[in-house]
Amino acid sequence: MTRTIYHIRHGQTDWNVAGRLQGMQDIPLNPIGQAQADGNGRALAAHLAAEGIDPARLHWFSSPLGRTRETMERVRAGIGLDPEAYVVVPDLREVSFGVYEGKTYEDIAETNPAHHAEILRDKWHFLPPEGESYEQMAERLRAWLARTSGDMVVVSHGGVFRALRAVIEGLDDPNLAHLLVPQDRIFVWRDRHGSWL
Repeated sequence: MTRTIYHIRHGQTDWNVAGRLQGMQDIPLNPIGQAQADGNGRALAAHLAAEGIDPARLHWFSSPLGRTRETMERVRAGIGLDPEAYVVVPDLREVSFGVYEGKTYEDIAETNPAHHAEILRDKWHFLPPEGESYEQMAERLRAWLARTSGDMVVVSHGGVFRALRAVIEGLDDPNLAHLLVPQDRIFVWRDRHGSWL
């Protein structure tokens, strides 16, 4: 049987607009982000209806950060489900940028050119001071996914999405760390095959 996983990135925040690394910082959605979350709710509702899928039969998982939880609750409300009836999963938190959270890549280039060069050369394996690498995040996500079963909706972050692509699709591509992740689209995996809705 094919397993289906829907992924939604949280809506836009002011730090997204400014290019600041958010990581574990709890930055709220801005009005555009709220509209994106509402739009993703409508899009997922239409897709599930067209596929004859009962959304109440899916497992719903969110990162613990506020921007993902608000996105999740807006999506669920748009589908007609109890906005708060979902599971918060600490392992779905964004990659930690450590001391660089709140900084832009330009800030890092100015204060630590060597680290900026490392990021450009191999962002997947770069370990920020007091943070974690994409490689480490992928391992925690691999362990979490192995403990789950059934079809699900995951609301998380751009970094988490990049790592999930590596884990689910079996990709060994460090360039995934640079993948652009829209905040107004839904991605779906059917087993190891993924595509945008």
